[in-house]
Amino acid sequence: MTTANTQNKDLADKFKDILGPTDPRVDAEARERLVTARVGLLLKQPFFGNLATRLQLTNADEWCPTAATDGRKFYYNSRFIMMLEDEKECEFLFGHEVLHAVYEHIGRRVDNEHEAQLSNIAADYCVNGDLVQAKVGRMITTVPCLHETKYYGWSYEQVYKDLYDNAEKIDISELAQQMLDEHLENEQSTVDKGDGQGGDGKKDKKDGKDKRPTISENELKDIKDELKEALVNAAKQSGAGKLPNGVKRILSDITEPKMNWRELLRQQLESTIKSDYSWARPSRRSWHMDAVMPGMKNDEMIDICVALDMSGSISDEMARDFLSEIKGITEEFQNFKLHVFSFDTDVYNAQNFSSDNLDDVLDYEPKGGGGTDFMAMFNYLKDEQIEPKRLVVFTDGYPWDTWGDPNYCETVWIIHSNDNPTPPFGTWAKYEEDQ
Repeated sequence: MTTANTQNKDLADKFKDILGPTDPRVDAEARERLVTARVGLLLKQPFFGNLATRLQLTNADEWCPTAATDGRKFYYNSRFIMMLEDEKECEFLFGHEVLHAVYEHIGRRVDNEHEAQLSNIAADYCVNGDLVQAKVGRMITTVPCLHETKYYGWSYEQVYKDLYDNAEKIDISELAQQMLDEHLENEQSTVDKGDGQGGDGKKDKKDGKDKRPTISENELKDIKDELKEALVNAAKQSGAGKLPNGVKRILSDITEPKMNWRELLRQQLESTIKSDYSWARPSRRSWHMDAVMPGMKNDEMIDICVALDMSGSISDEMARDFLSEIKGITEEFQNFKLHVFSFDTDVYNAQNFSSDNLDDVLDYEPKGGGGTDFMAMFNYLKDEQIEPKRLVVFTDGYPWDTWGDPNYCETVWIIHSNDNPTPPFGTWAKYEEDQ
């Protein structure tokens, strides 16, 4: 028997009788261990400790082989808790559930089993990587955990895409067996989960009903609002400390008001207009003075490049909405140069627009469909010797590699994404369709 098969058999033997009626003595010991772990988190990692303490400890021996959360409760299997090596592994487990809640991994509606597995695997990679880097407890060794340094700093969407692109090369079912916990689903999901350690979606034998809880749309909304408040309070009470970048981004989104993307566009486009002084038109302010002051000379030439990232979640309709806003701002000025192109890993359909053909910009046809390579657009601009006053990029914000050249020109990012990736340079705003 190979080592992998031996490990799988040993793991199966461990979880053979994990589900079933609760033993009060075992449950009491498990709860004591969990309470001790939460106190440890409060002392060593107060941010995580505060969020862990708000989760209600709830025994789930009959349906949950490890642990789970719905954002309000911490579901646990008492036998699994006692299998953990010590309280430090319990601290890691609490951190795992806390980050699932904070990152809004709970209650995702996925109707395709394959995509559901990839989604849950990606979520675990993100959470475990963040916990290891933040040194929250100690990563659990009692059972396999999904952990890959390659994914450090990646968003959930980026990890999911990488798994999806390489699905034929990896054993998805094997990875699913390494998930640490149970992932609860939206009540409308048609996918039967139970894909954590030892999980097989078992039903209660007495009445045939699945005791695994589901979450309604209204509950999801309420939980999301509660978590926002809890997140801010935990950061205030703990001083935040060393937090994963994903948590920092969420806190920033909650506490720092973001500029409307349309306002940002207008501000950036108008700021490209150069003003100078001219003696041809004396300043009216000098009329009551003994001296003559120069007047202002406006050089109303807007010179920008617009890059449309057509690799991800941006539709042609969104691109047209974006271009329509650019048109509306630009046509208020007499002189402008508008260079529009699409890109993924290359640049396509580059076109120039001015006052003579501005209306045609709404008929522009975006092209693309591959991955996202921001350097492709910067290399294109350099090769064509185009140096715009502003480069405005409409993107989902998930590059394969870098965000490009921060020193080439002023860059404005308009980002359509559920995860709010933060560009490392330039100014940015989130694209909202209802703004």
